[in-house]
Amino acid sequence: MAFVMTDMDRKTWRVGVAGLGTVGAGLLNFLAERPGFAPAGGRAVVTGVSARSRTRPRPFDISNLPWFDDPVALARSPDVDVFVELIGGSDGPAKAAVEAALSLGKPVVTANKALIAEHGAELAALAEAKGAPLLFEAAVMGGTPAVKMVREALVGDDIQSIAGILNGTCNYILTEMEAGGRSFADVLGEAQRLGYAEADPTMDVGGFDAAHKITILAALAFGCAPNFAAAEIEGIEQVDLLDIRMARDLGYRIKLVASAERSEDGVLVRVHPSLAPLDHPLAQAGGALNALFIEGRRIGRIFVQGPGAGAGPTAAAVAADIADVMTAPQRPVFQAPAGALEPFKAVDPSKMTGRAYLRFLVKDEPGVIAAVSETLAGAGVSIESFLQKPTEGAQGVPIVLTTHAVTESALTAAVERIAGLEAVLDRPRLLRIARI
Repeated sequence: MAFVMTDMDRKTWRVGVAGLGTVGAGLLNFLAERPGFAPAGGRAVVTGVSARSRTRPRPFDISNLPWFDDPVALARSPDVDVFVELIGGSDGPAKAAVEAALSLGKPVVTANKALIAEHGAELAALAEAKGAPLLFEAAVMGGTPAVKMVREALVGDDIQSIAGILNGTCNYILTEMEAGGRSFADVLGEAQRLGYAEADPTMDVGGFDAAHKITILAALAFGCAPNFAAAEIEGIEQVDLLDIRMARDLGYRIKLVASAERSEDGVLVRVHPSLAPLDHPLAQAGGALNALFIEGRRIGRIFVQGPGAGAGPTAAAVAADIADVMTAPQRPVFQAPAGALEPFKAVDPSKMTGRAYLRFLVKDEPGVIAAVSETLAGAGVSIESFLQKPTEGAQGVPIVLTTHAVTESALTAAVERIAGLEAVLDRPRLLRIARI
């Protein structure tokens, strides 16, 4: 049976919050300051909280709030009308608590991109069967309304592609590496000390966080079920300061770009360190900013930029979803009813064409450039631009080039052949040039 509220009850919406980290703290402060923020009137008040530790020092007082050791118990509490999940993680307590709330027909608001990207279809089916909203604006780009833009504002268009910077940690690291001439390891350590990166930064720097987000946007944009398993993912761990410098000399800046593109063959979802022209808006989005291009058949290109994380922006996105619950909009969780959702057909990335940046470290001897050029030509790869720039302290001479558009399979075959040349001292470095 669905959870039903009377009109009298709707004057006050009782909110249970599971997860009291940065976003949870921001949300509690927001609701304490502005309980009557929703356009439709009424008030949202916190009537229960749950977190891993009750005694952990926090910048706000929770002593007057009912405490739940188990977030599932909080989700099931009769004193909670709206359940807010800010625990994180695709499984475990987060998934169990969300399922518990939806099973009772309670609206759920979450900032959990992993949960939606990996279990969105099954949760959507449960939510729609119980008549309960499941909202996740804060799961993508924090306080920048990417989800609402794709799901609601652009529902009248046919979106063809989405591409952008969806992870502020990676963007901060790459920005600081270029600005300060510092190594990846050095900047990552600083980001961890400043709280921009987790003690285990794998989800961010490995590209998985951005992949979760672009998976969600792809599902919304293309009317399909989230299909995280089909995403092609490469992080920034191997981005070298040398590549950042050489790319800039060629007129590019390296960014971690997440993209989803629809074609007659299916959908390609990928996350890669990519080169963006220096005058492109993605190249100019520095620090921890997020930025996104959306291209539709009718409306053309839209660009949006804003903070992708932080207590204030992300809490504002969670609050916006709570306001939607209070105004009772009725729409599917994704673009189509859950029963009609199917995972998108994944495109074979080896058949995709694009331009690339290649860097080789070679011996300083005659004939090396000719050997590299002949090997590329033999694999069907055409050179667009070429740069040879001796670097102080390097064991060899770095050769950098960009290619004309070529299939991914031909490109990887060329790299393998060049790696086998006797004059090549290190594994060739391949970066894509962003298709933006």
